[in-house]
Amino acid sequence: MSTSQHSEVLTDYLQKRAELISEDRALRVDYARATTFTPTELQADRIVRAIRAQEAETIWGVEHDGVPHPFPGMEFLTGKSIILKTRLFDIVSKMPKGALLHVHHYATVEAGFLLKLALEQPAIHIRCPNVIDMLTIAETLPEIRPISEEQYTDSCCITDTTYSPNTWVQIQKARETFDPALGGPEGFDKWIISTFVINPGEAYGTHNTSAKIWSKFQSTFAITDPIIRYMPIQEAYLRQFIMSSIADGILYIESRYNFIIDYLIAKDGETKLPIRELFVSVHRLFAGLKIIYNVSRTITCEQLHVELKRCIEFKREFPHLIAGFDLVGQEDINTPLIDYAEPFLRFIEYQKQEGIEIPFLFHAGETLGDGTTADMNLYDAILLGTKRIGHGFSLAKHPKLMEICRERKIAVERLTSSMPMHPLPIIMNQGIPVVLASDDPAMFNSMGLSFDFYQATGSVRALLFADYSMLGDEDKGKVMAAWERRWKAFVEEVAGMEL
Repeated sequence: MSTSQHSEVLTDYLQKRAELISEDRALRVDYARATTFTPTELQADRIVRAIRAQEAETIWGVEHDGVPHPFPGMEFLTGKSIILKTRLFDIVSKMPKGALLHVHHYATVEAGFLLKLALEQPAIHIRCPNVIDMLTIAETLPEIRPISEEQYTDSCCITDTTYSPNTWVQIQKARETFDPALGGPEGFDKWIISTFVINPGEAYGTHNTSAKIWSKFQSTFAITDPIIRYMPIQEAYLRQFIMSSIADGILYIESRYNFIIDYLIAKDGETKLPIRELFVSVHRLFAGLKIIYNVSRTITCEQLHVELKRCIEFKREFPHLIAGFDLVGQEDINTPLIDYAEPFLRFIEYQKQEGIEIPFLFHAGETLGDGTTADMNLYDAILLGTKRIGHGFSLAKHPKLMEICRERKIAVERLTSSMPMHPLPIIMNQGIPVVLASDDPAMFNSMGLSFDFYQATGSVRALLFADYSMLGDEDKGKVMAAWERRWKAFVEEVAGMEL
């Protein structure tokens, strides 16, 4: 073969190679956006990549006390202290995020702020099953909630040997009298906050199985839920959630509320208020927040019928607030979607008859299993018409389901901080839309979306989650227009940065 023939063969090979690479990359969900970057966006992208490369050596490539073998996508709770040192995180913090589409309302405000709210309310009391001392403090879970004045007691110290188990103590008094040997008031704060959150030792050590970590989740919610349901705290809590989200560049929120407990607690600490008061508060405080109606996977089909009916009633009364319906709870051990198929199919049919639209936004595939009942929830979620999939950890094991998600544009809600080993690159590279979300940020002290973006993105890219929200076309257009203005200003700032 002559030199010219060799050259032609190589040229043909290189052309086929370029075509194959192009065809492969064209399947990625971010391909179309990447091909339309403006010159300013390209410059900003180069700046961010250069900073990331620098910090891979200067920050992630050096030793840190208590953090063995650090890397940018490592377990969030272990790596958080290092993330906060990076210039890249400062940039991501300023980035307009668009929409937060998967977050649970009762885990949206930083634990220390929630404790502060509780300490400000005379009705909030604490009780423990035993005296709190050096031997019991690590294992004792307190009960904290509002009580009526008739239930107040003279007891004032949960660390005194004379404390009678399960006696209510005003939380402010319990803090003031907390044993100095246990740290005094600051020790009280540290102990209470530890019951509100998940720490690295629990997440990656003592509770590093699905069953154990779910047990920890449930214990934290059991402690914080009665505090947040107290109406004087509920509004302050909701306001803080909204303000911290806006500060992080979030323009629109779809928040999951569990309605299995269908009341709030009035200021007197006793009267149960109808849950519709929550809708009234949301409507009054922030037009950019919608509610995803949740119930537990543990309920019966008869109970589900009742909840679906009530969801429709709320949709009629607050048509602009109800974004969708979902089930929450550990998939591995609780009722699978197939067992609820009959009430869900009736729900779909009734909506068609009444001209109402309440889309499903199911948690599904939040499991490490393959072919288990939790994994099989993916099939039912898709057959029932879910618009998004919460977690979808096991979706990457199902080529046909990934194909359907790509064709129907069913977005996967990827929860970075709470599930660091999520197969995000596989999902995105199959052309499936992905929305980053924070899930239960209070548990990890990761408010907003900046930590999630930091761990999941390697360059400045526009992931406009409003595309996959349940907003109407007009409202979606308004959110996207507002985001575009902020995005342009952000990109210009980044593009002008010095390395």
